[in-house]
Order: sequence, then C-alpha cells, then structure tokens
Amino acid sequence: MHVLDNPIYHSLITGHLSFAKETGEVSYYQEDIAPFAGLKDNSKENFETLRKNSAPKSTFVVFTPVAYDLPKGWELATHIDMFQMVYEHKTAPTGDDEFENLNETHVDEMIELVKLTQPGPFKSKTIVLGNYTGVFREQKLVAMAGHRFNPKPYVEISAVCTHPDHLGNGYAYGLLREQIKRILDSAQIPFLHVRNDNVAAVKLYQKLGFGIRTEMIAYVLKKIG
Repeated sequence: MHVLDNPIYHSLITGHLSFAKETGEVSYYQEDIAPFAGLKDNSKENFETLRKNSAPKSTFVVFTPVAYDLPKGWELATHIDMFQMVYEHKTAPTGDDEFENLNETHVDEMIELVKLTQPGPFKSKTIVLGNYTGVFREQKLVAMAGHRFNPKPYVEISAVCTHPDHLGNGYAYGLLREQIKRILDSAQIPFLHVRNDNVAAVKLYQKLGFGIRTEMIAYVLKKIG
C-alpha cells in the first residue's frame, strides 16, 4: 500500500509524530491542532480502539480511498468525495508573488477567513503544522495557504482560501507556488486534497502542475457515548 492511500496515519507515525496521540495502530491529532484520526487499516477493531481511548462526544475526520460500512459506536455527520493530487515535478512554477508569513498573532484572522470560505478544519493551534503564508489588503487577511499532513516524504498543502471579495486576483496561485517551492526545497513532495466537485480549484491545481493520483473519501464521524 502506498503511504498516500492512508495519509493521516502515515503522517502521525512519521512527520507529525510529535503532534500525535496514539494507541498501537490508531493515532489522532491533539484536539486543538486538528480533528483528524489515522487508523492503520480502518478495521472495526481500530475504530473500537479509537472510541475507547478518545474523549466523550469526540468528532473525527478519517480518510479512505474505498468506502466502508459505518463502524459500531459512530454516527456519520457527513462525507466528502475528493481527489488526491500530487505534484511530481522537480521544480516549482516561477513567479514573483507578494505574501507574508503568518504566525500566532494572525490566528484569529485565519479562523475568521476559514469560517467564511470553508476550506477545511482549522483550530486554535493548527498553525503549528507550519509554513502558513497570507496576502493582506488594507491590513486585512484576504487569502492564505499552509501545510497540513506530513506522511514523509510528502507534505500536504492545505487551508487554501481567498475571501470572496478578492477572488480573481491570482492570490491562491501565488500562495500555492510558494508552498510548492518550500516543500521542494525541503526535499519532499507536494500533494493536496480537493473536493471533486470544485471544478475551479481542480483546474487551478492542474495549471500549477498537480495531477490526480486517486479518489479519496473523508468521513466525518461523531462518537456515540
């Protein structure tokens, strides 16, 4: 099995081991960083381990390349059909883009932008996953992108979003180009996930050089009891 077939689990046992809570074949991110859980094989036994060792009423996001039946003790909140895309080129697209590095002082603005644009989960300490960059206009954050999973040697680009009033200015393209460059400079490989019905985003990623590797499903599961 390729590491990207189970990117959350392999992230939590390699690049993000320091952010993980783990019990054998089950790992999940610290609650204030991210709601993702990685299970070695998404078995009923793995889900029962996650259920027993997590806090009451926890909600987790799990990824899988194939659909499976809902495990006992969990309620399906929603599911998201996605493409997993990988950047297989050796150099980043060229360009000279304006951006600023984001830090803890920007978290409130980042959370506000994520709530407005819904690119995916973002919590109070998600920023520790690293390399968040943004574009400001009139001292307001209007676009951003950063890193998320790190199943070595891959690094996921995530939280790519632009305020609706600032679409069409190329901010996402420039931020993505910088993210690609940083990942390649670290001798790793960029990848990302995107809703398969987000046609505009898929075209943008393909324009940058990403190719679709596989389909992926995100299940949002609520613990019962």
